[in-house]
Amino acid sequence: MLPPVEPPSAAFLVQLFVVPAIIVSIIVFVWLAFHWLAQLGNDPEAYVRTLRRANEGRWQAALNLANDLRGPGGGTLKNDTRLAGELTSILRDEVGSGRPRGGGHTGEQSRTLCGYLCRALGEFAVPEAADPLIERARDGDDPQTARTAVEALAVLSANLAAADRSFADPAAVRSAVLQAAAADDHGLRSAAAYTLGVLGGDAALERLEALLEDAAEDVRFNAAVGLARQGSDASWDTLSEMLALPDPPAPKGDEAAQATRYRRVLIVVNALKAIGLLMDESAQAPPDGVAALVASLGQDAVGDVRAAANAVAGKISRLSSRSTPAGG
Repeated sequence: MLPPVEPPSAAFLVQLFVVPAIIVSIIVFVWLAFHWLAQLGNDPEAYVRTLRRANEGRWQAALNLANDLRGPGGGTLKNDTRLAGELTSILRDEVGSGRPRGGGHTGEQSRTLCGYLCRALGEFAVPEAADPLIERARDGDDPQTARTAVEALAVLSANLAAADRSFADPAAVRSAVLQAAAADDHGLRSAAAYTLGVLGGDAALERLEALLEDAAEDVRFNAAVGLARQGSDASWDTLSEMLALPDPPAPKGDEAAQATRYRRVLIVVNALKAIGLLMDESAQAPPDGVAALVASLGQDAVGDVRAAANAVAGKISRLSSRSTPAGG
């Protein structure tokens, strides 16, 4: 005898039909979201439409655009003058909107959007992207966005040089960065020191030499790297200071100590790279004190430091052997 057939319960029907339908709907929604994000990178107009909407999340679109411009598929976007003009318009509208860019949630959202728009403009390879960055670099009321704009001008300068182009008004670019280099905010001065090292020129070198005496370490260090990039031997003392930074203990689980140690590695490796650049420009080996520091770093506990130091030590050795007379 077979058991009697009972009608399905409501709970059974929910499990059989409704729950799978919800799961399928979620999967379809996620797929559509990823598809939309993928298509967004191929459609500049989609970026513009998203950025013109007055919602809190549009800074994410500006970030995605900056990443797409930087990525391997950004070649077409980098040369899109019209897109650069649209971003300029959006940035200027946001600055002129009256929304605060100071403290508070709304101010943070506006400042974040402006910052990512500046980063995106810096990734272009067209001179038209410079004007809005110059404007923001001069904005003394918002040093955070000004810093991002100054950094973006360095990236834009490199992109223009790679495309065999130049700024429409190089003097205006240098003037804005020189103004930022005299700001009260040490983060803005630090960014300006880096960008002046990329731009070069007599006024930039003069200002960088003055920044070697700055009270803030990051400013001094960026000034030294910038001078080395331009082939100036005025940077040797500060480069020595960077190389001599002690390796602090970083116990496992101590995030602050580990961050300090990571910062030291970045500074030392950047100093070693700067020494390599300076030797390339001058074709001269560094002073004996600097060479001794480089040699000692070849035994550093951090692998990245050892590798960079040994590469520079090899370059010093080759330069020294060339300058030694035959039979000397």
